[in-house]
Amino acid sequence: MKRLLIVWHSLTGGARQMAEAAAHAARTEPGVEVRLQRATETTAEDVLAADGYLFVTPENLATMAGLMKDFFERIYYPALDRTNGRPYAILICAGTDGTGAARQIQRIATGLRLKEIAPPTIVITGAQTPEAIFAPKTIAKDDLARCAEVGAGLATGLAAGVF
Repeated sequence: MKRLLIVWHSLTGGARQMAEAAAHAARTEPGVEVRLQRATETTAEDVLAADGYLFVTPENLATMAGLMKDFFERIYYPALDRTNGRPYAILICAGTDGTGAARQIQRIATGLRLKEIAPPTIVITGAQTPEAIFAPKTIAKDDLARCAEVGAGLATGLAAGVF
């Protein structure tokens, strides 16, 4: 049995919806156990027990969310040289860009020697005012379908031994 760990953080619900869509799709793949966990509750032991990863975060101030960075800070050294070559993908919920958060996660994943299996999937909400930024988000069905494809692809690749 392969294990896919989906680590997420969300303040307004957008990234949570994206993570849940990916997890739902990944769970349809036989032979793959999917763990959907908040970044604040995920430990180095969880990371070491997984065969692949999906990191899901909002972009805040052109960077990943602080609690997602906290996750990486807590697991980085315990996982270093123990996760080499494991596959990962990224889902970002952003107001207008998302590339800053993606670059940060890619740099950390490079240090962990993980293997990126797809370009980051960035969902743009268009939120620009303080009210819109902090408002609860509803992610469009087409965007949730893109997230589901990433989750399904990771699970299928793990099950098939492709990565």
